[in-house]
Order: sequence, then structure tokens, then C-alpha cells
Amino acid sequence: MSEARPSAPTAHAARSAVHWAAWALTLGMLPVLVVVPLTLHQQLTLSVAIFIAALVINRFAGRLATLALMFLSVTVSSRYLYWRLTDTMYMENVLDLVLAWGLLLAEIYAFLVLLLGYVQTAWPLGRTPAPLPADRASWPTVDVLIPTYNEPLSVVRPTVLAALAMDWPRDRLRVFVLDDGRRETFRAFCDEVGVTHVTRDNNRHAKAGNINAALRNTDGEFIAIFDCDHAPVRSFLQVTMGWFGRAPRLAMVQTPHYFYSPDPFEKNLGTFGTVPNEGELFYGLIQDGNDLWNAAFFCGSCAVLRRSACEQVGGIAVETVTEDAHTALKMHRAGHETAYLAIPQAAGLATESLSGHVGQRIRWARGMTQIFRTDNPLLGRGLSWAQRLCYLNAMLHFLYGLPRLIYLTAPLAYLVFGASVIHASAAMIFAYALPHIFHANLTNSRVQGRFRYLFWNEVYEAVLAWHIFRPTLVALFNPKAGAFNVTAKGGLIERRYFDTQIAKASIFLLALNFIGIGFGLWRLTWVDAERIATVWLNLAWTGYNLVILGACVAAANESRQMRTAHRVALQMPALLHLPGRAPIACRTFDFSTTGLAIDLPGDPHCAHGAAVGVSLFEGETEHRFPATVRFSRGGRMGLRFEGLTVAQEQALVRCTISRPDIWAERWGRHPRVGAHRVLAHIARISAVGFRDMFAHYRQAIVRRLQSPAAAGRAPQSEESS
Repeated sequence: MSEARPSAPTAHAARSAVHWAAWALTLGMLPVLVVVPLTLHQQLTLSVAIFIAALVINRFAGRLATLALMFLSVTVSSRYLYWRLTDTMYMENVLDLVLAWGLLLAEIYAFLVLLLGYVQTAWPLGRTPAPLPADRASWPTVDVLIPTYNEPLSVVRPTVLAALAMDWPRDRLRVFVLDDGRRETFRAFCDEVGVTHVTRDNNRHAKAGNINAALRNTDGEFIAIFDCDHAPVRSFLQVTMGWFGRAPRLAMVQTPHYFYSPDPFEKNLGTFGTVPNEGELFYGLIQDGNDLWNAAFFCGSCAVLRRSACEQVGGIAVETVTEDAHTALKMHRAGHETAYLAIPQAAGLATESLSGHVGQRIRWARGMTQIFRTDNPLLGRGLSWAQRLCYLNAMLHFLYGLPRLIYLTAPLAYLVFGASVIHASAAMIFAYALPHIFHANLTNSRVQGRFRYLFWNEVYEAVLAWHIFRPTLVALFNPKAGAFNVTAKGGLIERRYFDTQIAKASIFLLALNFIGIGFGLWRLTWVDAERIATVWLNLAWTGYNLVILGACVAAANESRQMRTAHRVALQMPALLHLPGRAPIACRTFDFSTTGLAIDLPGDPHCAHGAAVGVSLFEGETEHRFPATVRFSRGGRMGLRFEGLTVAQEQALVRCTISRPDIWAERWGRHPRVGAHRVLAHIARISAVGFRDMFAHYRQAIVRRLQSPAAAGRAPQSEESS
């Protein structure tokens, strides 16, 4: 007689019981692993064993292995922090105590951010577009709002034309340019292309007030919002709108902010296209992780909002300068859902200068701190515990200013003052701290690898630390302090220069760390043998800080930006029309709103300024554009568009920046890179930063010596010059 097999429900129950028993055992062991006291050799043995296990686990694909790595990282970091709290805080004087607690609080902050980051990124949802109803007559009405204030028309024009090109029924799509600058040139352009130009008689509440004023005078069922430099692709609405029909409580669908121009870090450090930029981690991973917990944030652009949900929470939030995230928080408190699609469906311009970039980040940091004070996600009703943690981490992130400054100066406490900020031997610090650092880096490298390379976050934060520390501190005490500032886009940088105003904090920290190196070398000559290892440990830490700060200085060396229209690499079929000759089949190399470059099968020897034509294709439809030759050499020709009609401009947009695939195929393509290669790359950039800094100050000294005052002229002459 055959043995009876257990039923499916019974087998499922058995597997569930084993699953929960394994979790209970694992979580039960965690406190033991964290608090059990060990000798130095026992701690080293445990650390090596756990790290070997992590290396083995890292060889396996899948999310289960990622969760296991996160668990090991949390275990080792918790053990380190417990050791720091219980064994290393016995200080003999007030100076040691103050400095030690400063470092410990910075480490507690870093541990909380690490832990909350794991919660956010443990299981990215990976949402895909939902189909729309087959009957296009049932598709809802959408109002496209494009707020602008002081941006030039050349920046806004492509966005408006791209919005008009979106694939959506014409009778259900309306485009509004919300012009807070109240410019007649904008009104004339809007009339010419057939969109509505909207103004108001004040500028209260900046962008949020501009959008709210438009909400009171429009009636579309949904609202698509784009910053005036973010041009949508044709498929934007078809990709985003399907989820609203599936989820009646869905209030917002957000897509990534993709930038086709380099940000100041990428431009000044030469990393555009080779190193993930500062924002890719958020849009590539964190937002996708937030989506699992119904905590995706509204980011102010490239998003669709349900009008009824927006009106229910009083419109776009005006209480803080980060109106977008605050609006999403209000929607979540009201019981609405949000969604995130990690598919770039619009692209815009990054900030041109580092000073503009810093100003933008200051506004974000101040705004998130304002929300933390006035509408703290940990308090009040309407949020799940996971939503509270996701919002909390977003707000805590912008408080990194002081902790980062502490990390950049902490080793100086011992090297300069002889203060023991960690009351332990160098061997014990190695045994506890290195596993914490190694596991965090190993896990984050696996989780973030395509969207953020190791160590680069320290460069970004070090540049911004001093600048955001002050406004966030002020906002903690006075949330109403500070005003909204508009991020400049579309500007030019006519000459290369060193931004001493932005770099002065980094230079000051560099000077302090060089002083620390000097004191450390001095201590090596007389310190007793038992402390030699401690000196070397602090010297190594200081050396690492110098590498990071050198890269910060390099970022402040502004490169020229002379193009009014940024070039975008794109290869697609084209036809070159020369007078009296048959069309020549070719391919584009790159394009901008003002021209393009083409690769030809031969060299047609066209003179500079010659009038030609070039055809691009929208599916099977050919569009021909008049142009002049800017250069022609080696089978490549540069063309500048001349005298385009509005219809031709619209066709050009549809053939280029509105192509549905143009940005998505460039998204998240960075290869994973080993930590040693990343650190070597930053070290090379740092060396360039030191070279440029010294060259700048050498030139400044020479100019000073050659000034009229140095030549012995009268003081009045110096003042007048």
C-alpha cells in the first residue's frame, strides 16, 4: 500500500512553520551575537568567520542572498555600536569626553541611516506599466502644467513642444505654461503653438503657489507636472496613466528625473556617463524600494497627480520649501496611495555650476528639515510604520552636514591634542570597526552597485556638508526661516575658474588635516611603542580624508560651458541632401535643439556655411530640416538648423527628445566596479584637485605681487583700480 502524501494545505502550513521557526531562531540569536563579550582573538575569529560567510553569500544571485547580507551587516554594525557604547567611553577629562561623544553621535546617526536604508532598499518593487483601456474614448482628461519663473524661452520651448507631442487624444490633453515671470515673449510663443499662457498677479509661495493658482482655473481629471526644462517623451501618459484605472486610491505616479546634461560634479570631474551621478541612487533604487511600502515621494516634476486627491489635501503644500515631498506626505496621511515607475519618461537639464547645485541642495535640506519639525512623519495619524521609516530616512539624510564634518576632523583629536575619542587599543578598534565598515560597504556595493559607486557619497556629502549644516540647524530651531530659491538652468560658464567661495570650507578642512599629518609624523618620533598603532590608524584616517577633500576641491574648479543647447549622443538613420546631388544615407552621431552631427560613408567636402538639408524619421514618416554646415572633416559633418518653422520644430522634437526609447535605454547601465578601482579613480581626481588648487593660489599670489600696490603706487590708485 502506497504511503499517503500530505495535502497541499498541510505542506504549505509545514513550510510556513519552518519559515517562522527559522526567523525566530535567527532573531533570537541576534541579541546574543550583539552583546556577548569576547576577547580580542575571539572577536577577530568571529569577524573573519562572518565576513567569509558574507563573501560566500555574495556569490549567489537573488534577493534572499541580499537580505542575508543585510542581516549580517546589521549584526556586525550593532555589535560595533554596542561595544562603542559600553567599552570605549571611559574618558579621563572633559575634552576627551566632549570629542568622544561628538564622534559617537555621528556614528549613531550613520548606523540609523544605514539601517533605514536597508529597510528602503530591501525589496525594490519593480513596478511595470499597466495597460490602458482599449477604448480611447474612455481615457481621462489630463492638464499638463509647466511652471516657469525666470528661465529663458530657449529652455522652456522644447518642453512645451514635447508636451504637445505626447500620444494622448487631442480633445483630452491641454497644456498650460504657468508663467510667474509674466513675459510677453512667452505669451506670444504660447499663442503661436496653441497652448494656454497662465499668469497671476503675485508670486506668493513660489512654484507651489503657481501650480495651486492654475488648479483653481483648470478642471482636468489628472494633472501632469513638468519642470520647465523637463521634456516628456511621447509615451509618458500611456506609460503612467494605466495604474490609475487599477487603483482608485492611487493619487500620484512618479517617474525618474533623468538629466541629459552633466551636473557640476560630472562636468568638473570628467565623470559624465562613467560614474553614476548624485541623483541616480534615489531615482534608480530608493524610490523603487519606497514603492514597496506605498511610500514613493512626489518629486515636483515628471509625475501625474489625481486632481481629486490633490484638492483633498489642499493642493500643493506651501508650508515648506520642499512642496513636493510634503504634498506626498499629506496624501499618504489622507489614506491615498502613490506609485513609482523606474522608467525615464522625461529628461531635463542639470544645474550648470557647483554654486547653483549647492543652492538647490540647501533648499532641499532646509525643506526636509522643515517637514521634520512641522509635520513629523513619526507623529500623527494616517501612516504605516514602513511609511514613517521611509520618510524619516529621507529627512535624516539631509542632516548629514555635522556628522560628515565630524568624520573629516575626528582623527585630529588624537593627532593634535592627544585626545582619546575611542578609549580602546588600535587592535580592538580594528577588530570591531573594520568588520562594521567592510560589511556595510560589501552590502551597499551589492545593493547600490549600478546606481552609486562606493566612496562617491562621501565626496558629494563632503562638498555640501558645511553649506547644508547651517540652514538645517536653523530650520530645526526656526522652521519658517529662509526663502524659496529658483534653481538656474540653461546658463553659460564662459571661462574656467576656481570657485573659492564654495571650496573654502574644503580648503580649511584640508589645512586642518595637513596639520594633523604633521602632528602625526611628529608623534611617531617619540610616542611609546604601545601607541604607535594608534598613531598610524589616525594617520591612515587622515590620509583618506585628504583624498576625499582633494576630490571636493577638484569639483570646485568650474569647467567652461559654452553651449546654449546641450548635445545628446544618439545614433539613428538620416539622409543628407546636398544641392544637385542624390540624398546620402547616413547616421546621426549626436543632436541638440540647434543642430546635429552626422557620420557619412565618405567625405562630401562641403564648405563651411553651405546650405544643406537633413531628413530624420518618425517611424515611417520622413521630416526634412534646413541646415548649414558648421564643420566637415573625416566623414563627420556638423550641421546647424536654420529657419525652422514651428511645424518643423515640433517634428524635430518628435524625432529626437520625444522618442519613447531615448532615455530608458540609457538608464541604469553603469557596470559594477570594484572598491579598489573606485578609490583609485577618486585618488587620481584628488591629485588633480590639489594641482589645480595650488595653481590657482600661485596665480593669485603672482597677480597680487604684480598689482599697483606691489609696484609702489599710491593707495588711492589701488582703490580706483
